Amino acid sequence: MTVTPISPAPPAPRQAAPPVRRRAARSVPGRVRVLTGVAAAALALLFAAVAAGGTTAGDGLRVIGRDAGPQVVATSGLYFGLSDMDALIADVLVMGPEDGGLRAKALARYEQQRSAANLALLEAFQLAGDDQAERRTIQSVLDGLGRYEQLVARALLLDSQSSHAAGDPPASVLGVYRDATDLMRQVLLPQAYNLTLESGTIVRRTYDDTAGMLPLVRAAVIVAGLLALGCLLYLQVYLARRFRRVLGLALVGATLATAGAMAAGLSVIQRDIDFLRTAKFEGFDSVVTLARARAIGNSMQGDQSRFLLDKERADTYEHRFLDKSQRLMYVEAGSLAKYQTAVQRAEDFRGMLGPELAGATAEPVLDAYLRYQEADSLMRARAATGRTGEAVAIRLGEVRQAFATYDEELVKVAERKQSVFASAVDRGERALDELWTVLPFAMGGIGVLLALGVWPRLREYR
Repeated sequence: MTVTPISPAPPAPRQAAPPVRRRAARSVPGRVRVLTGVAAAALALLFAAVAAGGTTAGDGLRVIGRDAGPQVVATSGLYFGLSDMDALIADVLVMGPEDGGLRAKALARYEQQRSAANLALLEAFQLAGDDQAERRTIQSVLDGLGRYEQLVARALLLDSQSSHAAGDPPASVLGVYRDATDLMRQVLLPQAYNLTLESGTIVRRTYDDTAGMLPLVRAAVIVAGLLALGCLLYLQVYLARRFRRVLGLALVGATLATAGAMAAGLSVIQRDIDFLRTAKFEGFDSVVTLARARAIGNSMQGDQSRFLLDKERADTYEHRFLDKSQRLMYVEAGSLAKYQTAVQRAEDFRGMLGPELAGATAEPVLDAYLRYQEADSLMRARAATGRTGEAVAIRLGEVRQAFATYDEELVKVAERKQSVFASAVDRGERALDELWTVLPFAMGGIGVLLALGVWPRLREYR
């Protein structure tokens, strides 16, 4: 029996050792790329937040400083011009034959104010843009102004054909002027004021939206900036430990540049918050208030002439004068005589001009206003004793001069407020111009530094 020897089983093939080093080598550049991508995304988020803040602030400054804000000022001037036109016609009609050239001066000023009102309407029409509702309101004012001018022309013609004593025009003249002044007071002035209100609402809404958004954007810049700095620092620490090298100068530069970009963005956003607040509250609001106060004051002096011109409505015009006086500087009083006595002794004023007349720089306005009220009291005292001619002379002389002085002082305050408004808008826009100039270079520079800091390490694995 033959025995076949059993050959030994072949040895099992040896398994190759896993390429630990090669796999590890492949994971390092992958991790570096991931960290670099995260840092780049954080930087993009930072720059996006800064750009959003600049855009938001720019839109707010544009609306307040270049769009709706100037439109409010233009329509406020329109209100003043319209009220002055009606006051001047009342002055002309209350004059007697011996006017000393005042009639010609009043009519010349009337033509100036009529031209200024038309220009203000054209400017408001242009600033209205595509707002059809506002354009229709402006067109309505233009149409109404045409009807008013026709009535005024008729009243002036009838007045020139009559010879009457000062303060005693014929009933025909008075009837036509009543139609004209009612049209102005009940239709044109409310429409002009509505234009101001509409534009003012846009300004207030824009400021509220911008002022509410910018702090949120500022917080987003802080969060995105800290995230970007954290990513850059972690990337540097990882590269330093993994490659046993000191920190790379390029990444250090990128980190410092990122910190600088974040600080610059926050600075611009904060400055624009401050500039917007200054432009709105210390500039725009005061300019609008003072423009409105000038218009009310001008309407007041028209009520003085209408008080002398229209005996049947004299009590109504006196009450309107008191009401407008209290709107400007409020003092508790039940009659005009009591108001004019109390306002001379008052030390603290409310009303429209109260907040605007705080400080020594506004004292000339207050002094001129008090002299104007004194002159009005003298005029009414003469009228009360039946000396209408003397009252008219005081109205066209002392009262008008006192009002002109008061209005001039008010204009000086308004010009200072307008300067504050324009300066704040300009400074805010300059800050944004600097941001838009620097931001692209900062983005490109940091991106280059990040690439220079990472690329040499990645090349070691090629």
